[in-house]
Amino acid sequence: MIAIDKTLISEDLLEKRFVCDLNACKGACCVAGDSGAPLDEDELPILESLLEKVKPYMVKKGIKAIEKHGAYVVDSDGDYTTTLVSEGAECAFVYFDETKTAKCAIEKAYYDGVVDWKKPISCHLYPVRITKHKNYDAVNYSKWDICKPACECGKKLDVPVYKFLKEPLIRKFGKDWFKQLENSAKLYLKKEEK
Repeated sequence: MIAIDKTLISEDLLEKRFVCDLNACKGACCVAGDSGAPLDEDELPILESLLEKVKPYMVKKGIKAIEKHGAYVVDSDGDYTTTLVSEGAECAFVYFDETKTAKCAIEKAYYDGVVDWKKPISCHLYPVRITKHKNYDAVNYSKWDICKPACECGKKLDVPVYKFLKEPLIRKFGKDWFKQLENSAKLYLKKEEK
């Protein structure tokens, strides 16, 4: 583990290779799973405040789910997550493009300049998951079979997880933290070469 400020980072972020391959997976991480995307408590009012602006980008069943359950729910583990269209189905904020790839309505609204929030940080950081502990946050790589194409693409392009996720890691922890991670990665890789 690598310690930076109040985080403990798994070496998997340095060792594993990862680059999303939407052509292969079709955005399965937005569709598969038992719960919606994990949400930080400070994201809840943000999500609520942009709902009306994002609705035009959403599909009818997503809007219907949010009107019935709200923009977020508490899952079986007691965590806040985005609402699903129905149990075991896609996130309510998912729409499908012409290639049947799952995409995020919030992110589409962001790129169109309609909202100034890209998407929940857990989505932006995936496949990294953060677990909050009393004195630190654990920053771990989450391996999931649906991401096998992303792992293969990452190996082919030789892109470590932390480099692929530079933007969301900076969004979450700041530029200084990321610079420290880059320096730690250089030292770690030198040590591994010996």
